[in-house]
Amino acid sequence: MLFRAQSAAVYGIDADLVDIEVDLSPARGEADSPSSVTIVGLPDLAVRESRERIRAAINNSAFFFPFHKTTINLAPADVRKEGASFDLPIALGILGANGDLGDSEGLTDVLSVGELSLDGRVRPIRGALPVALRARAAGIKSLILPEENATEAAVVADVDVFAVSTLRGAVELIAALSLQGEGARPQPLRVDEARLLSTDGRYDVDFREVRGQHAVKRALEVASAGSHNILLIGPPGSGKTMLAKRLPTILPPLEFEAALELTKIHSVAGLTGRAGLVTERPFRSPHHTISDAGLIGGGAIPRPGEVSLAHHGVLFLDELPEFDRSVLEVLRQPLEDQKVTISRAAMSLTFPASFMLAAAMNPCPCGFWNDPTRECRCTPLQIQRYVGRISGPLLDRIDIHVDVPAVKFKELSSASAPEGEGSAEIRGRVIRARERQRGRLQAEGIFSNAQMSPRLIREYCRIDSESERMLEQAMTRLGLSARAYDRILKVSRTIADLDGSDAIRPAHVAEAVGYRSLDRTYWA
Repeated sequence: MLFRAQSAAVYGIDADLVDIEVDLSPARGEADSPSSVTIVGLPDLAVRESRERIRAAINNSAFFFPFHKTTINLAPADVRKEGASFDLPIALGILGANGDLGDSEGLTDVLSVGELSLDGRVRPIRGALPVALRARAAGIKSLILPEENATEAAVVADVDVFAVSTLRGAVELIAALSLQGEGARPQPLRVDEARLLSTDGRYDVDFREVRGQHAVKRALEVASAGSHNILLIGPPGSGKTMLAKRLPTILPPLEFEAALELTKIHSVAGLTGRAGLVTERPFRSPHHTISDAGLIGGGAIPRPGEVSLAHHGVLFLDELPEFDRSVLEVLRQPLEDQKVTISRAAMSLTFPASFMLAAAMNPCPCGFWNDPTRECRCTPLQIQRYVGRISGPLLDRIDIHVDVPAVKFKELSSASAPEGEGSAEIRGRVIRARERQRGRLQAEGIFSNAQMSPRLIREYCRIDSESERMLEQAMTRLGLSARAYDRILKVSRTIADLDGSDAIRPAHVAEAVGYRSLDRTYWA
């Protein structure tokens, strides 16, 4: 008997449908052993091993594994299938072919995914959200998947999501779905999107906790308002990491479509869990020993790396010169294109990577170059070698370089120092600046000044003659590149947006030029 079931395979951050065909036939001669199972259709090792998991799960769920030769085809047969998410649909296909699901010949209107334990429990899988989106695109109305993935998939409208915890529960659910009449069909899981998104902004840290560093806070506000890359340079203990970790608290909240795109990436990486929709902007801070594949993504079937997991959020690289130079160089393309394309022999996949880069570094190996309170013992050659670990093209792609000086005692003392602004006040100004950018750039398909192309820079970043002369002097004196010129104009446009100004004034350009501290130091 032939039985068909529907499932899906995740490639990159998207999913493709997989038809599962199960055929039971009597054993013929000694070459075909009874109860043998053959899986075809380019299965990987995890899929081939599912035969034993499925056999044990069916028997331990009070069903009988068929005493026939079982052939399972995963179509399309020329695309490689990987992972354990096919366990549940294959088991349902075997039970359907054995007559345990009624008289139907297939589950063409139901898509199922899930890994099986030996006792019949259904384990969570990766990529539930891409699977739900693919089911909606294919017009499949019902989706069966593990309980842990149900909330994540239920955010997709027009798909009835049903959560199961055991194989027997899945069989009972399919029987209930086949019933006719009002009230007979089980109710799918529903989630409140507004309630999920309302959790955004609940952070354990706040800018109010940072003493002093008002100029650095201003630079971080400008960077957040325009989604500009920023580099913090200062001695040990000056608060670089503390400041960077509070960046997400002043970024604007995620919209639903952005949250959906971000959740797809985290779902493929297996980082969503029971929470469902990812509603807070990510803050990724990889260790400096990370490999280029860990940063960009990779694998035989590519998985997203840190730059994609930081999509719509912040990628923070602490102790920037300690990263391997080859690892840092792979950041060039995603910083320009906001995406990463990983090519392998089997396939080529593209992951989104629109992130804000924040980095921190010491000014020299000992950390105290140009510090008025501590003596630097580094030679000019040592300083040049230290900073030379970061290439000029990468530094050129960082819009804002800002010095983070050591905090004075008077600023640290809670008795004498006034309390600074909190994240809520700064975030309000950032949101208003982003709304101005959205109104100006939404027709172009972008939502921040940092994403402007040269054409848009010429259109929206016009400056007067006084600003032009100031910028010309800065470029001549500092030896800035054409890319640095464009980035200064972008930052100037963001500063004007924070001031609520339609025109870029000389004060805005002067502040933007002041954020190129590396270009003003001899060791750069």
